Amino acid sequence: MFIVHNYTLAVIFCFITMLCWGSWGNTQKLAARTWRYELFYWDYVVGVLLFSLIAAFTLGSIGNEGRSFLADLMQASGSNMLSAFVGGIIFNASNILLSAAIAIAGMSVAFPLGVGIALVLGVVVNYIGAQKGDPMLLFLGVTLIVVAIILNALAYRSKGETQKSSFKGILISVIAGVLMAFFYRFIAGSMDLDNFSSPATGKMTPYTAVFIFSTGIFASNFIFNTLLMKRPFVGAPVSYKDYFSGNFSTHLTGVLGGLIWGLGNSLNLIAAGKAGAAISYGLGQGATMVAAFWGVFIWKEFRDARKNVNGKLALMFLLFIAGIVLIIAAGK
Repeated sequence: MFIVHNYTLAVIFCFITMLCWGSWGNTQKLAARTWRYELFYWDYVVGVLLFSLIAAFTLGSIGNEGRSFLADLMQASGSNMLSAFVGGIIFNASNILLSAAIAIAGMSVAFPLGVGIALVLGVVVNYIGAQKGDPMLLFLGVTLIVVAIILNALAYRSKGETQKSSFKGILISVIAGVLMAFFYRFIAGSMDLDNFSSPATGKMTPYTAVFIFSTGIFASNFIFNTLLMKRPFVGAPVSYKDYFSGNFSTHLTGVLGGLIWGLGNSLNLIAAGKAGAAISYGLGQGATMVAAFWGVFIWKEFRDARKNVNGKLALMFLLFIAGIVLIIAAGK
């Protein structure tokens, strides 16, 4: 299988993750013109599972290092498979809530709040699980990102939303962020992060772990998304009949969103062996800045806000960038 041995390449992979995790929401915004996000999410989950299979049978099965995907899957212990599967369930619960928050509050709010909180808590959780990197630089970077999140929340208040809508969007984003902070530890715990070339017996390579994780997302979606379709946060209930009435291009948009996120997820876990789980996760969740960029400059989600909001948004971006630079430096 393909293994990263160079820290610089690991950081590049994490930057690609950042772009992917921060950009998949654009496909939801595109589909939202004619398609409810609960329906979009089915195609998104299919895309995530599909990419895990593509990666497993390509990068996960070539080269002379490590175990191939099928060999690794056959030797994986039940406890490690369960860990990755539970990680998929936790992620799916958090990501469905994040999708709801995007529908209510927009990308420029849902991502910095939800994923920003996930970044902060997730770095702490993953550092405790596998202490790798300079803790002072790592947590200083996280602190700057916390301040950026607060500035984003203050900017959101300038949009002129109704109090009820504002509170709902922020609350769902926060709950999504707290849940999202814990999924990565479960999937990282199912792998031997110290030795991808010759993993301990029962532990999985990142390619196998991503596949099991993705099956957890797919299986849990029949519970989580079905409940959300019947009792949506916004709008009237939708049915499976509504889903099958969608045209090919609409379904393809959702699958593309899942493929984009899946690419980022695979590269991030491949990089974790060299960079460490905390740094790899923290850099990937810099997606908050990417999503905020899309929301502010492309989707114009703050066009109706008061003029003084521009200063808060500019400072938010600067703090996010500074925080990410410190997280990178922490791993050198």
